[in-house]
Amino acid sequence: MKKKEENDLMGKIVSLCKRRGFVFQGSEIYGGLAGTYDYGHYGVALKNNIKQNWWKKFVDNRRDIYGMDASIIMNSKVWEASGHVAGFSDPMADGKQFNVMFKTSVGAGEEATGAHLRPETAQGIFVNFKNTVDAFHPKLPFGIAQIGKAFRNEIAPRDFLFRQREFEQMEVEYFIRPEDWEKYFEYWRGEMLEWMEDIGLDMTKVHELEVPDADRAHYSKRTIDFEFDFPFGRKELFGLAYRTDFDLKNHKLEYIDEDAPSAPGKITPHVIEPSMGVDRILLALLVSVYAEDNKDGEARSYLKFKPNIAPVVCAVSPLLKNKPELVEYANTKVFAPLKIEFGRVAWDDNGNIGKRYRRQDEIGTPWCIVVDFDTLTDDTVTVRDRDTGKQERIKVNELKNYIKERI
Repeated sequence: MKKKEENDLMGKIVSLCKRRGFVFQGSEIYGGLAGTYDYGHYGVALKNNIKQNWWKKFVDNRRDIYGMDASIIMNSKVWEASGHVAGFSDPMADGKQFNVMFKTSVGAGEEATGAHLRPETAQGIFVNFKNTVDAFHPKLPFGIAQIGKAFRNEIAPRDFLFRQREFEQMEVEYFIRPEDWEKYFEYWRGEMLEWMEDIGLDMTKVHELEVPDADRAHYSKRTIDFEFDFPFGRKELFGLAYRTDFDLKNHKLEYIDEDAPSAPGKITPHVIEPSMGVDRILLALLVSVYAEDNKDGEARSYLKFKPNIAPVVCAVSPLLKNKPELVEYANTKVFAPLKIEFGRVAWDDNGNIGKRYRRQDEIGTPWCIVVDFDTLTDDTVTVRDRDTGKQERIKVNELKNYIKERI
């Protein structure tokens, strides 16, 4: 029975994602392409909110993290030095090893050389370590952060957004003195947990797995996987790895540590890597916020996003779209100012008010604002709360502060 409920939940989420413009199957009109998905209007908005929230916490609000955006295609020697050419493989059904990097070529005709689409974003950071040091002269510890696409030729992509051939990563490579690795490993563990809670992940579904020696990546001395209870089982969501000096040493990169407490001079910094997948966190977030109840005598499904992460922060409606005076007021005095202030504001005049509420509930919009005939005389509007269904009258000139206080 439990298995059926889990399958039903996944089916409901996939259906909602298509119906409300979050996620579509890639190349759908031509039969699709396994392991690829396209994000619609609200899916893009949700992804952007996740990424912006991450960037704000891990880059903008800090002094020790530098951002970058590396090329997707790099010199093949990068992947040889990192160990990906030799060891980035999955076993096939007949026991043979299959390298999951996507092959491509650079150049034309006989001049073309073999290359790969990057299977991770980390190496783009490592090969720019010296550039970052030369440009900004950072003191240890410091980090380099990147959000970007990666590609893996998965043998069996599955479980909706969980395992794809094209996906997006958010990673920090945090460079430290070797003797400090345990301190900063625990520090980043806490930062990751705090961020998960900040964006509204259901923390009762989050678990930590200490990855045993035999299962760790070739570069790691210690790894914790943060796992999540998806409808299809408990699976890896994020990873926190102590990569030692593996990458910088293989790329023959060093750092002059003038402030070393013992012996100043050249060292190869060690690395703590908090790695997070955008697509997986988006899926985990959908699972966390999907809810069903009965409202006004009928069943409803809704997404209880936190306001800071919701793709739409509020929707504005005229009570009746065939009344020009209501439409004009709603558009010029309510919608336009809120749109300028928050950006994530929707205009919704399709169907009756009940249908609009249900539609916005499924999108996850925290507040619906309705301009009615009383508005024309007292400059107040009805603000309806998504989760409780409670409605209250708010002065139009107080709407911005009302929303700001709750985001």
